[in-house]
Amino acid sequence: MAKDSPHQTHYTRQVHHLLAKVYGRSAVKDSLLDRAIGYFEQEEFRPSDDKTSTEESQVEQMQRTERHSSLLSLALIILELAEGDSYAENNRKSAQFLGTLQLISATEGKRVAASNEQSKSVYKAVLCLRLLDRLIIDGQMVEPYITKFLSGISPEQYSDFVSHDNKAYHRFVEQVKIPLIMAALMQDVGNYHPKAQTILVGDNGKLDAFRTLEVRQRKELLQINYRETLKYLNEGIGMPIFIGNTKAEREQFIIDEQDKLSFIKQLLKSSVNPKNTIGNILKVPQIYTSIILSTKASYNYKLLPKVFQVLNKNAEVGACAQSVVNALYKITGMFPQGFGIVYMPLGEFGDQGDCYEYAIVNRLYPEKTEQPNCRMATRKLTFIGYGQNAVIKNKSNLYFTQTAKKLATLSKDRLNEILELLSSNSQERKELDLLPRCWHANEFFSLKAHQNLWNKADS
Repeated sequence: MAKDSPHQTHYTRQVHHLLAKVYGRSAVKDSLLDRAIGYFEQEEFRPSDDKTSTEESQVEQMQRTERHSSLLSLALIILELAEGDSYAENNRKSAQFLGTLQLISATEGKRVAASNEQSKSVYKAVLCLRLLDRLIIDGQMVEPYITKFLSGISPEQYSDFVSHDNKAYHRFVEQVKIPLIMAALMQDVGNYHPKAQTILVGDNGKLDAFRTLEVRQRKELLQINYRETLKYLNEGIGMPIFIGNTKAEREQFIIDEQDKLSFIKQLLKSSVNPKNTIGNILKVPQIYTSIILSTKASYNYKLLPKVFQVLNKNAEVGACAQSVVNALYKITGMFPQGFGIVYMPLGEFGDQGDCYEYAIVNRLYPEKTEQPNCRMATRKLTFIGYGQNAVIKNKSNLYFTQTAKKLATLSKDRLNEILELLSSNSQERKELDLLPRCWHANEFFSLKAHQNLWNKADS
């Protein structure tokens, strides 16, 4: 169980607790991951000709019900943290969710891979929700299962779906958004099957699970993950038991649950080689997340804004659809939520100043994809917990080489002076670039007073 910290806001604590319930490991074994591992181990040691007694069948049904209930509960928590009462609020809350996940994840040191592994499925689920909205609003949604829940709602009306038809909206959430979140959470759970773990950590459990695998091992792992994830979904979770009064309710319940289960399977199966199918809604966020929250030894925080170069290459070779990559780019822009931006503020007369300041990406949908929506984290080289929102233009953003060259005209003494003010100790200063292109905002965010980056602020 994640421990409460006095240094966290209620919201940050909620996110920590959620991560522990999804991919955490604990003595009570009640996380999504713990439950899946328990199932895999149980199945691995069951004799193939084993006949199940009535009592054992009842126990297994009870376990399935618990697993389904737990998965549904997690999906509802994610939905509550990612969505509000309007389209604008959905985007604000999702920016806060994604930004918090980034800012509480390690970006340096030995913990990066393990920390990112715990956050990936939740991060991906939030992206899937926002991508679903975007594709519908852009008139790109052609999947029959989804469009049947949108009858009478045009792409233009979708952003105000809840006020057009409240009942239909809640049915859409139940039948489409909840299964989509579930699919995102489940997608890689098969990697924890004993056969997959043998590939990842070896027979003795001592290999680095995050090392680069040989091509043969990688293919085998993908096959095991795919097969065991679907088996777990079918046999380890399945459908919940109906609790109600009438036969009509029961019949509708069975239809709805079968539809949801089929949709999750469709998402998981089609995401392997999505071409132009609905599988892209899972595949594109999966690729994006695998870079933003990478578990590879080659992880480099500075390279995170290059994520769409990788996505565009994937689209070029047919691994995903370019139109869906473009839709995600519209949502996130070049810089991921929670990324630390270093920029040069302009002087009173619009001239370039003689210092740089820090900001953090805190909103989705930048007007121009290379100009992130940010919250200022420093003013006059002093850290502040109540900064204003700002759009950082290319000509001010040190991430861009041309801008960095302008600042290179400042003397080494002046750059050292700035660094001394913006770094917490002399050891940190030695490790930092004299002219940083971005900054790691995790330490800043670790202070409770700095965790309200998404509250109302004057632009």
